Amino acid sequence: MRTLAVDVGEKRVGIAVSDEGGKVALPLDTLVRSDSLEDDLDQIAEIAQSREAERIVVGLPTSLSGRPGPAAQRMAEFAAALREATPVEVVLWDERLTTIIAEKAMRNADVRRPKRRQHIDEVAAAVILQSYLDRKANEPDT
Repeated sequence: MRTLAVDVGEKRVGIAVSDEGGKVALPLDTLVRSDSLEDDLDQIAEIAQSREAERIVVGLPTSLSGRPGPAAQRMAEFAAALREATPVEVVLWDERLTTIIAEKAMRNADVRRPKRRQHIDEVAAAVILQSYLDRKANEPDT
């Protein structure tokens, strides 16, 4: 099962996609947010359809203590709107520290600062997605 993940920010949306077997997350693209939520949702839904994704994972920003704050509420509302815009299943997933992890991974790979800024959102989406895929792989079959 192919899964898409989105790391939604104020200005950009990082997108990652899994392989067909749902084992490996790959950075895909970074979208620049438009002035229209509908346009943003339509773009994500279109990518999910073109990649034949059966699920979209939306990064849920929570505090280090795990408590949801205003940003988490905005992402819950974004996920609800995305559910209305696409027939694909939409789930929220904890994204704590994903940008830091993505930044560190890119530095360790000697990616130069301008390139890191250009791709950080899609790499963060891949970190979110890999976390989700790993957890699902370790869950007992129900």
